[in-house]
Amino acid sequence: MMMNTCNGNVAKESTVRPATQANRFYTGDARKLSEEVDSLLARHAGDKHFADLAAVIVPHAGYYFSGNVAAAAYMSIPVKEYKRIFLLGPSHHEWLDGASVNTAFDYYSTPLGNVKVDVETAQKLTKADSVFSYQPKAHDREHCLEVQLPFLQRRLKEVPPIVPIIISTNDFQKLKRIAEVLKPYMTEENLFVISSDFSHYPTYEDAYKVDARTGKAVESGDVEQFIAVLEENAKSGIRNLATSACGELVIATLMLMMQDGNYEVKHLLYQNSGDIDNHDHSRVVGYHAFAIVRNLPLPPSKERVNMDSFKLTDDEKQMLKEIALNSIKDSLDGKPISHHSPFTSHLSSKCGAFVSLHKQGRLRGCIGHFGEDVPLHEIVAEMARAAAFEDPRFMPVTKEELNDIDIEISVLTPIRRIQSLDEFELHRHGIYIRRGYRSGTFLPQVADEVNWTKEEFVSHCAQDKAGIGWDGWKDAELYVYEAIVF
Repeated sequence: MMMNTCNGNVAKESTVRPATQANRFYTGDARKLSEEVDSLLARHAGDKHFADLAAVIVPHAGYYFSGNVAAAAYMSIPVKEYKRIFLLGPSHHEWLDGASVNTAFDYYSTPLGNVKVDVETAQKLTKADSVFSYQPKAHDREHCLEVQLPFLQRRLKEVPPIVPIIISTNDFQKLKRIAEVLKPYMTEENLFVISSDFSHYPTYEDAYKVDARTGKAVESGDVEQFIAVLEENAKSGIRNLATSACGELVIATLMLMMQDGNYEVKHLLYQNSGDIDNHDHSRVVGYHAFAIVRNLPLPPSKERVNMDSFKLTDDEKQMLKEIALNSIKDSLDGKPISHHSPFTSHLSSKCGAFVSLHKQGRLRGCIGHFGEDVPLHEIVAEMARAAAFEDPRFMPVTKEELNDIDIEISVLTPIRRIQSLDEFELHRHGIYIRRGYRSGTFLPQVADEVNWTKEEFVSHCAQDKAGIGWDGWKDAELYVYEAIVF
């Protein structure tokens, strides 16, 4: 429809990209689509969102298979006003040898309504470097960006203008150029949505192994480590492994954008198609969700616990063990985490915690949280669920093995910056190492399990956990903390 302006000039007709994937990757019925997306998001209603979120990595398969993992990523997004959202995804149909920015449409259509395109910014990108262009065939049939829009429409009160970008080149120098142009936009006013599935077509068991390795490489934030792991996976001889990540070029671009910045990659959830209603386990696709957070220091808070005088009674320790176990049971039963009990002042205090699961003396999962921004009883419940179902090194805990699982909880003191290893006491302190966007930690009790010197303890943490090399701790930030372990 043509619109007339007040001075009689004819205004440009708005162009709308149609919803080409409706009734393919998701339902085309607006009511059913709203209900489905809302139901998926509701599964993660109790999940943490990150005020300093910079980007998410989210799958793009049909909602039936990857919708739950996608919802975990979208619920990590704070509901606030963004200036624009950059959508980055791989090309499934056309080889581009660069990046295609959709400058041709004013809107993207979905059954839930139209989403505005930031055409001005899209055009600026094509002028900034010849590696950016507009190639219609890259967008016409592509699903990896379109499937993200209904989630954004239901998660955010109002979806800001989007910048749709398809990346398709194995020229590393061109990926660097793409990253250099996009990096200035990676600010608090914008959000980046990175679209990628992970392993394609191995068996269920092989997918868990491959995706765990790839997931840890993504968490490292190190593009060289990420590429090296993908190459190792490709050479591993795993049957039917077509790719470790169909969006590897897009993820690599994100990592290049993160260089020289202070970011932390947080793993949110892993599943593969074999986890859905006992789907075929001989040929699966893997799905990860990650949140990339600006790793800003926590502001001083009067609510933080003075751990020098902080003690837990035997009853409080037992209550935390029960909270952890019930959190796992609730998740196995498909229920949200319940918080019904009255809690003591200690259990309502804000401090960090790790939850470790062991089966027959062997580690079965371990996830923790340093931030002193959530009550202890909530942290324990969340970390227990994450250790049971979201540690990418292990397959999810099942009901059948729950009776064989032992739960260990480590309640952490606030971390304290140190300037020298002279301030670090082996067996008493845990170590947390951070350099740029890479970080890693060893709990204090790790020293009881190994026969390492103080220097070896810190060097192993730098190399094995933070991924910055054996001597990497020497020019990194070092922090210590203590733990009440039970």
